Amino acid sequence: MTSEKTIRTLQKEVDDYIGQYKEGYFPPFEMLARMTEELGELAREVQHVHGMKKKKSSEAQKSMEEELGDLLFVLICFANAEKIDMQSAHDRVMAKFSSRDQNRWTLKEEHS
Repeated sequence: MTSEKTIRTLQKEVDDYIGQYKEGYFPPFEMLARMTEELGELAREVQHVHGMKKKKSSEAQKSMEEELGDLLFVLICFANAEKIDMQSAHDRVMAKFSSRDQNRWTLKEEHS
């Protein structure tokens, strides 16, 4: 059984992996292109599972979990290359959503 990882742990793990190669992180536009590619692959899996357009028998079978993992890896690479602490970014965005959207949605009964 593996222990749970923090966002900072994930960022360090990716940085250690990329840091072993001379090439390092891709430039920002290349990273954005890779992220877009991975998002497209995730969209294709969502369409396959939940949408009207199913995969052809000749198309490789992947999972949404695998595609989300690929997207997360590239997102972490982008954050690391830009020296962005994703934990801090997450904390800021959660505070923004909690404040801005506090009366926007209907709470479930157990949260009232």
